[in-house]
Amino acid sequence: MAGYGTREVLAVRFGDRVTTRAESFLNYHLYGEPDENIGIDYYFWVIRDGDGTVTLVDTGFAPAAGDRRGRNWHTTPADALPALGIDPGQVGTVVVTHAHWDHTGNLHQFPDARIVMSQAEYDFWTGPLARRAHFAAHAEPAELARLAAAHREGRLALIADQHTLAPGIELVEVGGHTPGELIVTVAAAGGTVVLASDALHFYEEAERDRPFAILADLPGMYRAYDLLADLAAEPRTWLVAGHDPAVRDRFAPYRDQAAVTDLTRPTGSP
Repeated sequence: MAGYGTREVLAVRFGDRVTTRAESFLNYHLYGEPDENIGIDYYFWVIRDGDGTVTLVDTGFAPAAGDRRGRNWHTTPADALPALGIDPGQVGTVVVTHAHWDHTGNLHQFPDARIVMSQAEYDFWTGPLARRAHFAAHAEPAELARLAAAHREGRLALIADQHTLAPGIELVEVGGHTPGELIVTVAAAGGTVVLASDALHFYEEAERDRPFAILADLPGMYRAYDLLADLAAEPRTWLVAGHDPAVRDRFAPYRDQAAVTDLTRPTGSP
């Protein structure tokens, strides 16, 4: 798009694991298919403008949490960014798409950054329902406390519905997976990148209408899939799933960085 020709949008793969289809998709038995192993990748995302402005979308999981939960991890944002020519201190804004543990780790690495998330998400995870087992299993108390501390410090900006973060960068609250799940649309050279985060773990969820197993609101999750499908159908719009290894097939590698994918360069692979 005009005016955003130097903007980079990158996916950094920092971890992985092997899971199963039955664990990943809600009520998988309904599909009458045998279970099988599938890979899941863990990413955070970087938006870098030509003027050096850097926005981070999520911060992955902390190594200790990954070890405790049996996930493979390879790096953290503060360790990975210098290889991209980014000092962690350059990160001016961190968007937290939702407060699950694998997206809120390592916030301490960016003590001066503004944090942006949805009001509904923050209210839920600082409220009483977040302590119920089926929600609490997916969050780290210390990381929720860090978000609350950022709020007290005035570093946490809470938004609702749709919010313009910067020229060409829109945050859209969709819910479904969590009460205030956000997606991020980014105008870049040649088109628009839609960072679905966990509104879409795997492309299959939207393409085959198969909800993910972890959710707060099933109708809301379906509505999010419909919105993402509509966005993906628009010309020069590229949908990026939050955990799908296929991201690395659908987009080109970034320079010589094997773990980094250039989301402004789709390959045309299904």
